[in-house]
Amino acid sequence: MGHKVHPYGFRLGYTRTWSAKWYADKDYTTLLKEDISIRRLVDRRLANASVSGVEIERGINHVTVSIHTAKPGIVIGKGGANVEVLRKEIGDLTKRKVKLEIKEIRQPELDAHLVAANVAQQLSRRVAYKKAVKQAVQRSMKAGAKGVRVAVAGRLGGSEMSRREWDREGRIPLGTLRADISYGQVHAHTTYGRIGVKVWIYRGDVPVERRRREPAQPAVAAGQGA
Repeated sequence: MGHKVHPYGFRLGYTRTWSAKWYADKDYTTLLKEDISIRRLVDRRLANASVSGVEIERGINHVTVSIHTAKPGIVIGKGGANVEVLRKEIGDLTKRKVKLEIKEIRQPELDAHLVAANVAQQLSRRVAYKKAVKQAVQRSMKAGAKGVRVAVAGRLGGSEMSRREWDREGRIPLGTLRADISYGQVHAHTTYGRIGVKVWIYRGDVPVERRRREPAQPAVAAGQGA
């Protein structure tokens, strides 16, 4: 059996931060359920808005929800109407003051979740998996990625026996902590079953400050003062 480490969890506290920024002692389970409800609501309401991720930050009596999307216009709506409706619905779930932040993704081709979602949509529309995977890899490399790997697994092409196929270009240093690797996993729902799509995109190294140890000062012996 392979021992795979999640690329984000592996880098937490080093080059990546948490997607939920809060701490609780007694109400942990309640707040965790709230977080899950908020994420499900955003996924359901903004299914067509190319949402890559949701960050939740909590204060004493307020919640800040940051939505990373490639289509901010759809999320905001005409005159900000959609945002107000979404804020009200999230407020009903949390009973706290809600602040919504919309963050635009400039290059969706370099976001692994969006690339995986695109491949999954094509597989659902019965596009040949080899074509969908190859195009996704080429588009990401053209956008400036240093390495891309796309893997699909399931009943590919409707075959009786499920299998795993993948394509790769460039390098994906999964064991290098300073490597900026975007990872996404999406399921494609087809008439003959579910097909899993995983994408890894290497976007270069993150500059990490090295903490230099100060050399220990030699102890001055007693009675040897200047």
